[in-house]
Amino acid sequence: MQLDDCLFCRIARGEIPAAKVYEDDEVLAFKDIHPKAPVHFLIIPKKHIQSLAHAEPEDNALLGKMLGLTRKLAMQEGAVNGFRVIINTGRDGGQEVDHLHIHVLGGPQPWTK
Repeated sequence: MQLDDCLFCRIARGEIPAAKVYEDDEVLAFKDIHPKAPVHFLIIPKKHIQSLAHAEPEDNALLGKMLGLTRKLAMQEGAVNGFRVIINTGRDGGQEVDHLHIHVLGGPQPWTK
């Protein structure tokens, strides 16, 4: 896949609209278009990294920043009683878009009712 065709790269460049939760020069967070929980958003690096398995040592600070944002953004979006953080990696790991992304899911779940 060419970077020009990457769905998340196109979202990061503003070519495809997204319901933004957070944005800075390195990272974008936006609501999942098919949410699996009351709170469900993705955090992506603007730099194209295919998956966690493709991250290089020089990406460590960026990865830390992304993970560090999960709590702040989860609380901001209303997941005050807890949330899950998921990074699907590769086809066997359930990754559907070949661009590293963190799923953050929260809010009342079926098992909490």
